[in-house]
Amino acid sequence: MRVGKHAFFFFTIFEDDQEIMIWKPNVTVAAVVEQDGKYLLVEEQTSSGVLFNQPAGHLEPDESIIQGAVRETLEETGYTFAPQWVLGIYRWHSCADNVTYLRFAFAGCVTGHDPDRPLDAGILRAGWFCVDEIREMTNRHRSPLVMRCVEDHLAGKRYSLDILTHYD
Repeated sequence: MRVGKHAFFFFTIFEDDQEIMIWKPNVTVAAVVEQDGKYLLVEEQTSSGVLFNQPAGHLEPDESIIQGAVRETLEETGYTFAPQWVLGIYRWHSCADNVTYLRFAFAGCVTGHDPDRPLDAGILRAGWFCVDEIREMTNRHRSPLVMRCVEDHLAGKRYSLDILTHYD
């Protein structure tokens, strides 16, 4: 059996000279942090220009989903994130990139900040924004998941972290 990787996260497996395509979504994690009526967002340079997002990114091999959210928040903002709840699990297909994302979003608080920590490449800044500001810049959101996660947080959606299980 041979395996080949193709664009758009399809994998080709060659078994007995048969080509089998397997589709895989991009698994991402995101932190939704509200403090004093404002939400933590990052402003980032993307292939589509400068856009806003929650601290978020791809799950890395050998890390739990929760560890991924903590890592991404620290790397993109310098804040230490303490997840308290699962906010939601979201599927979104980007027509522009022809990529499907499966986002695990967490709600929680920040417990520290290192303002001197270098931020990930492409991150221009991290900032705190009120809901009205976030709504006003909807056209500059990285995806519709940015506003949806804020709305779900405002609606009080919260699920126990116990629904997630990680095996080493």
